[in-house]
Amino acid sequence: METKVEIKQLCKQFGLLTAVDNISFQVNKGEVLGFLGPNGAGKSTTMKMITGFLTPTAGTVTIDGYDITKQPLEVKRRIGYLPEGAPAYPDMTTADFLDFIAAIRGLSGTKKRQRIADIVTQVNLNNVLHQPIETLSKGFKRRVGLAQAILHDPEVLILDEPTDGLDPNQKHEVRSLIKNMAQEKVIILSTHILEEVDAVCSRAIIISNGKILADGTPNELEAKSKYHNAVTITLRNSTHNQVEIRQALLDVSNVHKLETIEETAQTMTYQIYPKPNCSIVADISHCAREKQWEVIELHAEKGHLDEVFRTVTTQS
Repeated sequence: METKVEIKQLCKQFGLLTAVDNISFQVNKGEVLGFLGPNGAGKSTTMKMITGFLTPTAGTVTIDGYDITKQPLEVKRRIGYLPEGAPAYPDMTTADFLDFIAAIRGLSGTKKRQRIADIVTQVNLNNVLHQPIETLSKGFKRRVGLAQAILHDPEVLILDEPTDGLDPNQKHEVRSLIKNMAQEKVIILSTHILEEVDAVCSRAIIISNGKILADGTPNELEAKSKYHNAVTITLRNSTHNQVEIRQALLDVSNVHKLETIEETAQTMTYQIYPKPNCSIVADISHCAREKQWEVIELHAEKGHLDEVFRTVTTQS
């Protein structure tokens, strides 16, 4: 059976607060699912229920057909979990902590030593192996947390803000590691860093107020943006009349509206928006050639994920 995480009608209430409100989704092996949402959206609460850290008020979580509430050990054997804050025993050294986690996960002898050595190299912890965890920087603590999550080579990885506190080089390393593991695992990661979705995710869910508001590939979500297929054109300002240029662009087939970005003595830049589900870049290019405008730059937008995120979460 292919590894699969299946969430059905999952709810979590804390008193009168509904933190997670009847959500359902499925993640298959080979997928990296980005879980997006503003602070307090229900991301971490959902992850804690998937891993068995919190008991759902209603609904089910199954991994490979095993139910987290009925067969918790079977589920937890298959999961690696990096929670918020990367908690660890502060007085242990990195080496002692990983040895302890490996023993808990059932590794021993040569296999344990080799696995720890491999993970230390993968996560780049060699320089802090013998330091107490409490003395490590936030970034290194995060990496120790990631190391313990993948130490037993789990089928499912649940990563809550995996690059939180990392510098740009460390973020690149962790994202590369996630991509390298992706084909063999189910990976669910929460993030508020939208560039991370483009960098590592094959799919993303946007959640707000405990409800799923959007679910699709990054390209599908970007296609919901008002900037999707919009064209930006920069022209050299020569003898052409600016009013006539704007009108000519507005007259192009399937153009919805035009915004002036900049008009100077040297250049003119416009953003032209298409009607829904239309592509206008070829027609804009043809118009520019026909009018013999001197084009400095012309490109079409994929769409802006941050704008989709704001639109979706502020309308909920």
